[in-house]
Amino acid sequence: MSEVDHTERFAVAAESESETKTTVEARDFEFVVDEPSSLGGTNDGPNPVEYLLGAWAGCLNVVAHTVSDERGITLENVTIAIEGDLDPRKFLGIDENVRAGYQEIDVRIEVESDADEDALEALATEVEERCPVGDNISNPTPTDVAIEVA
Repeated sequence: MSEVDHTERFAVAAESESETKTTVEARDFEFVVDEPSSLGGTNDGPNPVEYLLGAWAGCLNVVAHTVSDERGITLENVTIAIEGDLDPRKFLGIDENVRAGYQEIDVRIEVESDADEDALEALATEVEERCPVGDNISNPTPTDVAIEVA
């Protein structure tokens, strides 16, 4: 009996438009990644770390609704606020002893619901456990970055 592969592959393709601006294609969509003017960019789109937070918010929204439906909990007016502190010294080559990524990220999901506090706490725990983007943020993911000559 062979094991079934349940994985689904996702991919993006990106092209550099400048030192700070990148155009990204994902399926039938295109979006711009750029730095704010204060960081040398043209401010034509969110920067990479803002997209990371936005991706997590989008994923949490989907998972919260999925899990709440499974549990028979009605959620209305879901709002998600995510913020984090990032120390740019490693990225800038100033200090190799700090993390390049976020030092800490805080997530607050506000909902209107008739569910009690215990049900919402259990929902939050399961949403955090089942969110793919959150999993990639919270746990090491093997990566392989290569630079090749075109």
